[in-house]
Amino acid sequence: MINYIVSKTLFFNSSCPRACSTLLQNILGQNPDFYVTPTSGLLELIYSSQSLYTSSPEFKAQDPYLMEKAWLGFCKAGLLGYFENITCKPYVVDKSRGWHMKYALLENIFGKPPKILCMVRDIKGMITSMEKLHRKTEATKYTAIVDHQKMQGTTTAKRVDIFLSSQPLGMALERFSESILKGWAKNMLFIRAEDLTSKPKESMERIYQYLEVPSYEHSFNAVDQITVEDDEVYGLGDGTLHVIRKEVKPIPDDSQEVLGRDICKWIDEAPQYEWYRRAFGYGTWKHRGELA
Repeated sequence: MINYIVSKTLFFNSSCPRACSTLLQNILGQNPDFYVTPTSGLLELIYSSQSLYTSSPEFKAQDPYLMEKAWLGFCKAGLLGYFENITCKPYVVDKSRGWHMKYALLENIFGKPPKILCMVRDIKGMITSMEKLHRKTEATKYTAIVDHQKMQGTTTAKRVDIFLSSQPLGMALERFSESILKGWAKNMLFIRAEDLTSKPKESMERIYQYLEVPSYEHSFNAVDQITVEDDEVYGLGDGTLHVIRKEVKPIPDDSQEVLGRDICKWIDEAPQYEWYRRAFGYGTWKHRGELA
């Protein structure tokens, strides 16, 4: 096995679902200095290690300060070693929705605040995309979100409620709210999907400034698909869930056509999502995003 032992800098992509995080990965992947991942399992290795370190009597029986120091070193070497055996490129962007909830752990592992990119999108747009995927799938396949006997998920309105209170969207919103409350979000970079697709050059300049690495002249008319994910493994769609368009262009807003005017109005005015609209500049808070 080839061992690429070179200095690595790890960045993280921890984004909302259906918010162009795959597109961002593949744009960054044009840069020859960047290695980008599809949805990664690396975070799961850290989760499992943390669980064993916390609960195993062998660690509890030893000096707690020494064991914490040793385990953090184990995680750092593991994270870097994972990519040292994959790529010789100096910069890595690992994609997983849960990274920002491990902000404090990453800060302890690396001894400095981690650089985390977070794609966000108008809630209506994310739900519309999920509903369109559902309709595409249900045309030929059974979908678990619908249970006619229990009358669950049988209408668009009911599915919207499910999307907002379950994985992946409900969990993503909950996690971002927590990140803002804990103050972590101030050290992350939030990029609106609407901005990346309508102003890609400006958005990428913001990203490079945040990452503190030299910028790169990207092509937004011919974005090749570098990351590959078999979505059918998760039971999601027909394998096209993370397929990107080659040309970066603005996302059309077809939320009213798909969800209906009343549902869109409710999403735009729901008080429980005011924090999201205020933080990222959506709805009545347009152009006044606090973190965007």
